[in-house]
Amino acid sequence: MQYKRLEEYGAIGDGNTVALVGRDGSIDWCPFPHVESPSVFAAVLDADRGGHFAVRPTQSFESVQRYRDRTNVLETTFRTAGGSATVTDFMPVPEAVGSDDRAIGPDDWPPAIYRKLECEDGPLEVEIEFDPRFAYARDVPEIELTTDGVVATGDDERAVLSSGLPFEPASDGHGASATATLEDGETRWLVLGYGEEIPLEPSRHRETLAETVDYWRSWVHDCDETDCPVGGQWHDFAVRSSLVLKLLIHRETGAVCAAPTTSLPEDVGGVRNWDYRFNWIRDSAFTVRVLAELGHLEEARSYFELCLDHCSRHEPAEMPPVYGLHGGSDLEERVLDHLEGYRGSAPVRVGNAARNQHQLDIYGELVLAIYESVRYGEPMRSGDWPVVRDLVDYVCEGWDEPDAGIWEMRTDHEGFVYSKVMCWTALDRGIRLAEAANGVEAPIERWRAARDDVREAILERGFSEGANSFVRSFGDGDTLDAANLLIPVVGFLPADDDRVQGTIDATLDRLATDDGLVRRYEGEDGLPGEDSPFFVCSFWLVTALALAGRTEEARDRFESVLEYASPLGLLAEAVDPESGEQRGNYPQAYSHIGLLNSALSLADSTGSSDVGSSAAASPAPLGRNESLEDVASSGEIVRGTNEIE
Repeated sequence: MQYKRLEEYGAIGDGNTVALVGRDGSIDWCPFPHVESPSVFAAVLDADRGGHFAVRPTQSFESVQRYRDRTNVLETTFRTAGGSATVTDFMPVPEAVGSDDRAIGPDDWPPAIYRKLECEDGPLEVEIEFDPRFAYARDVPEIELTTDGVVATGDDERAVLSSGLPFEPASDGHGASATATLEDGETRWLVLGYGEEIPLEPSRHRETLAETVDYWRSWVHDCDETDCPVGGQWHDFAVRSSLVLKLLIHRETGAVCAAPTTSLPEDVGGVRNWDYRFNWIRDSAFTVRVLAELGHLEEARSYFELCLDHCSRHEPAEMPPVYGLHGGSDLEERVLDHLEGYRGSAPVRVGNAARNQHQLDIYGELVLAIYESVRYGEPMRSGDWPVVRDLVDYVCEGWDEPDAGIWEMRTDHEGFVYSKVMCWTALDRGIRLAEAANGVEAPIERWRAARDDVREAILERGFSEGANSFVRSFGDGDTLDAANLLIPVVGFLPADDDRVQGTIDATLDRLATDDGLVRRYEGEDGLPGEDSPFFVCSFWLVTALALAGRTEEARDRFESVLEYASPLGLLAEAVDPESGEQRGNYPQAYSHIGLLNSALSLADSTGSSDVGSSAAASPAPLGRNESLEDVASSGEIVRGTNEIE
């Protein structure tokens, strides 16, 4: 097998896990039963040893992928000289599918991949290759051929493929394969159950497909361009990004998975390969905002409660920046040296050592997420205020400490300017919450004094007159950091401030490419290899330009960045500016959150949900539509305030 470009993959999932399906019909990545579990298919990390599950014509073919409208149901259509066929891939969402004869509930529904193979123009010969490799390909299972398909049994795992096709042992001795000739209109089903068999029942499978389609369409809503907060020419990108985000929200806990893959490289052949199958706190504020703005209040509420739960589990000084999707924080980083890595990019890592880092920005992002949730109408529980108060108190005392920063530097800690900005944000939003909630105990005057100190330090030590820009860290000369584009977004300075405008212009001059891409920072980061431009930084620049009233520039750069999206509208973490290929884990929640927030900011800057419009209006930063005082006048900021001591 050969490695494919990341843009040649579509993603399917069920709220527990995600699989990547190539345009050639091969499932090359899928962990079971959860996205953070070991893989069953991992050909994307080792084309020969990783394992895959392919369905494709035996003849030379061309193929194209598309999602069924407003769903995460993927269709791959093959065309040969003699015919055509479509494979429809999906994973049933437990809440969406009706119970079968076993009368099981959603939590007991077996993880499964359904593959519907339908011939539109035949006859057409197709081949199926089924080669699972459990435990990140360390466990090659025993294969048993049955009258209904194939059973793969490992040391502690089992996968059952139901198909009704006559499988044989694969020619290379691994897995099983089959061929079949399909006539016009003929349909075959292949159903892979993890842990248990799902009997082949075509009529029931058709119902399951219809239920899955209905689920996704009901969730995303049937909004036209006039109803949607993001209308106009980018409506479809916004819909796809929201569906990607939902695909990455864990159904059991509400945690947002940063990406469903591990070790897809930022730099092909290099060592910048990380496991992103976890929940990063810093995604919280922007996730809450975008979910609430798009009307997904249940998901926003669940994530808000998850943030509060994270806060309550740890002393502020010991707050991990990243959690497992089930809430655990044991994310020991290990190397899988038996896998060669995507296109030879080693090491392949599982777990993430960033869990042990000290990152000061997370406190601002947590408090901002709580503030945003309250602003959107979600009251805090009476026991939550002491947790928030402790966070703000910690920032009040520890804001001047060096840290690893938003980019999780694996070098000596520094006084990163963005970290200080988010410390200011924690203090500022903590003060606003305390002022709006009558009767809560808070040392507001001490917080105000600390907020003033942080602000003074940032303006004096974090801004370079020579560069006319905010810089990466205190005492670091004129080195730039794209994270400082968020200064107007969190309200530290207004977007029309000369220092913000200077930071935007310096970013355009020194970190940005002509076609819209933005690198994260200048300077060394302790790792070899090239640092590719990040999608989220590119969207931050769009947002900053929109907030600054530079709408035409923002729109042009937004359009340029979107040209790098996959044919399905999916975004990885980064992009190679030379080849145009996407890089890093895929698809990436933060990239799609950045896209949605940029589109919302463009909508604000034009005064219309049609972000293709040229109408003028006054843009505003995060927290723009309704003040906390407005919320307080219509309901409680803290539920059960009188119980707080």
